Amino acid sequence: MLINYLRRLFGMIHFKSKQEIEQIRQSSLLVSKTLAYLAEFINEGITTLELDKLAEDFIVKNGAKPGFKGLYKYPYTILTSVNEQVIHGMPNDRPLQNGDMVSVDVGVVLNGWCGDHAYSFVIGDIPNETKRLMRVTKESLYKGIEQTKSLNRVGDIGHAIQTHVESHGFSVVTELTGHGIGREMHESPSVPNYGKKRRGDLLKSGIVLAIEPMINMGRSDVVLLDDGWTYITKDGLPSCHYEHNVAIIDGKPNILSDYKIIETVLEQKGDFYIK
Repeated sequence: MLINYLRRLFGMIHFKSKQEIEQIRQSSLLVSKTLAYLAEFINEGITTLELDKLAEDFIVKNGAKPGFKGLYKYPYTILTSVNEQVIHGMPNDRPLQNGDMVSVDVGVVLNGWCGDHAYSFVIGDIPNETKRLMRVTKESLYKGIEQTKSLNRVGDIGHAIQTHVESHGFSVVTELTGHGIGREMHESPSVPNYGKKRRGDLLKSGIVLAIEPMINMGRSDVVLLDDGWTYITKDGLPSCHYEHNVAIIDGKPNILSDYKIIETVLEQKGDFYIK
C-alpha cells in the first residue's frame, strides 16, 4: 500500500512484467465479457439501474468484484453516460429510449488486478451525424493505440487522437483523460486525448494504459453536474466514448480487452454498431 501511495504521490509509472500483464489481461477480458453480457439486455425500455444490477451479479459470479463500486465513494458498479453525458454518468431509473446512445464503462478487480474499459451502444435508430461521431471516436481510439509503442511518448497518443478527431470536425474533451492501470484502477501516467508529438512521459515495454477518447459532436466544453460525477457537454450535443486496455509488449501495442465478443452479440441481435 505504501508503494502504491508513493507512486501516485510522485507520479511514478509502474512497469509490469509479462506475467503481470497476463493477469491484467484476464481482468480486462472479464470486463469485455461483462459488456457482452450487458449487450444482450441493452434495449429500449430497460433502465441503467437494471443494467447496473446485472453487471454486478455477473462480475461476482465470475469470481471478481466491481472495480468502481466504493472507489472514491462511487455507489454503483458501472458508469452509464447517455447522449450529452460525456463520462461518469450514474445509473438511474430512466428507461432507455429509441435514439439513445449510451457509453457503458465497467471496472473489475480480479485476483488483485484491475480491468477498465468502455463501449458505446445505441438504442434503435440514431441520426447519421451521431453514427459519424461514433465512427470517428472509435477510429481515433485505434489511431492512439497505434502510437502506444516503445520510445514514443504519451503526447504521440494524444496527438494521433486529436488530429483524427479534429480533421472530421469534432472536438476532444480536454478536462478528462485516460490513465495507467494495474493493481490500482488509476495509475500514472495520465493519457490525454490531445497533445504534441514527442512530449510527455516516455513509453516503454511493460506499461499498461487505459486509452479512452471522449469526443464531442460540438464544442469541447463540459460541465460537472451537481451529483459530483456526471459530466455533460455544455452545448447539449452528443458525446461518444470508447476505451481499451493496452499494454506495450516487446515494444509494440497489445490490446488486452476484446470488442469482438461484444460485437458478436450485437451482430446476433441485429443492433447497429461501428465495425
